Amino acid sequence: MNTDKIVELLMYAVPSLITGGVAYYLFDNYFKDQQNTRRWLVQRENQKQALPLRLQAYERLALLLERINPSKLLIRVAPISPEKLEYQNLLIQHIEQEFEHNITQQIYISDECWTILLTAKNTIIQNIRKAAVDESVSNADDLREKILNNSLQDDVATNVALTFMKNEINNFL
Repeated sequence: MNTDKIVELLMYAVPSLITGGVAYYLFDNYFKDQQNTRRWLVQRENQKQALPLRLQAYERLALLLERINPSKLLIRVAPISPEKLEYQNLLIQHIEQEFEHNITQQIYISDECWTILLTAKNTIIQNIRKAAVDESVSNADDLREKILNNSLQDDVATNVALTFMKNEINNFL
């Protein structure tokens, strides 16, 4: 009789344990799915808010690249004296001010894009310094002409950076 009671108890307990296990499995999967759905909705909402900020950062950095483009910089910043070194320093100062004004935008763009932007800025400064060292350049007007000629002959670094930024924007839109 003892064995009959144990068998009878097992006959009730085993189906209950199986039903409980299945219920646990289903509820666990359901709650995980709900958690993933909530996480996805929060992420989507954050992206809605972050996308305009990212696009605004790219706009500001595109404006930075346009403003430090040598051909546009030379038109905007006229020499204040005939000395080529003073003009060189003035141009570099304007580039650095533009850059510092937009330095916080780096948090919205990729590291690779920021590196390319830094490279473009440094390349332009290096080209200005290289033109100022040239012995054929004797005054600020000659320096302007030399920088402009160099920028027309070479692919300007700002154009390369701007093209990269446009491609990056197209990739995440």
